[in-house]
Amino acid sequence: MKDRLLHTPEGVRDIYGKEFEKKIIMEERLHNIIRMYGYKPIQTPSFEFFDVFGRDIGTTPSKDLYKFFDREGNTLVLRPDITPSIARAAAKYYMEETRPLRFSYVGNTFINNSSYQGRLKETTQIGAELINDNSVDADAEMIAITCECFLKAGLNDFQISVGHVDFLRRVCEMGGIDKKDGSIIRDLISIKNYFGAEEYASTLNVSEETIAIFKMLPSFNGGIEMLAKARNFVMNNEMALKAIDRLEELYEVLSYYGCEKYVTFDLSFLSPYDYYSGIIFDGYTFGSGQAIAKGGRYDNLVGYFGKDAPAVGFVIMIDDLMTAVSRQKIDIPINEKKVLLLYCEEKKKAAVERAKNLRDFGSYVEMMKIDKSITKAQYDEYARHHSINEIIAMGE
Repeated sequence: MKDRLLHTPEGVRDIYGKEFEKKIIMEERLHNIIRMYGYKPIQTPSFEFFDVFGRDIGTTPSKDLYKFFDREGNTLVLRPDITPSIARAAAKYYMEETRPLRFSYVGNTFINNSSYQGRLKETTQIGAELINDNSVDADAEMIAITCECFLKAGLNDFQISVGHVDFLRRVCEMGGIDKKDGSIIRDLISIKNYFGAEEYASTLNVSEETIAIFKMLPSFNGGIEMLAKARNFVMNNEMALKAIDRLEELYEVLSYYGCEKYVTFDLSFLSPYDYYSGIIFDGYTFGSGQAIAKGGRYDNLVGYFGKDAPAVGFVIMIDDLMTAVSRQKIDIPINEKKVLLLYCEEKKKAAVERAKNLRDFGSYVEMMKIDKSITKAQYDEYARHHSINEIIAMGE
């Protein structure tokens, strides 16, 4: 039993030593970037009422939530996603505010999904939400901040894949595909089973034009020129055309930021979160098999909590980012000046004063009473092991 208690449950782990120091440095780097764009920190609870993440919200499936009960019998869940919590808080505290609201956050999320083989069930996320702004400029700002965060993390080789949920949704509606069949088709497309989606659509009473679009979906992935190609296939679908218009306008604004070179478009791109209502995007780099950033527009989510407000946001998965940074051998220097101050009993008062003075000037000081059984070489080894830059001895 004692041995069992030394280990963590499946899907969680301890992070300590240099690894944790570097993670904190990374969080501070990224949070500072977000704050420079005018985003103000907010902290929401690690657990909320079940309905904040319920089926109507369109977030994580109930079976993947960590659920428990409070003393009154209310069902509570550990948050799997921070965006609904921000939407709830915005509706509660800024109900009458019509000007743009910018929030930034850092927090842990929890997903109880057995299919996450080898992946953590508790992860750290850092992100931003922009509420009360339905403009393409707001969409571009989210992607621009994501790019700047990646660059600040030391990444140079990364890609932001951008789509629009209305494109496929309107194609299905144009073809007379009902909600149930449309959901099946989108599920197939989300796992890149384009042939399966085309085959399923062919069993329905849909137009040849719709079937032709499904056949072309694999090629609707690329640069800005691809959008012009896709436009030719939906000339009779006003809403699908508006989705393409939005993406083209987004690209133009991104070029002002100088980050258009990191962007590709994917009109078959779908998100597992149903609350997205406009542009959606994922950020990728090598060294991670998963997207390390996700974002998009969710104009109806805040309304679920009583405030009619458009919104857009993004999140970076810090743990996945740290894995990618490590595999790309990107150094995260720990620049703090660390001092080991050794002292004997007679010099204790002077040592405390010396340590205080050093700390006042920015040094990190660890005090240790001299043990005559420990050699200088052993103290030197201790300092190296703990990344201590200097040893000061105040002996007899």
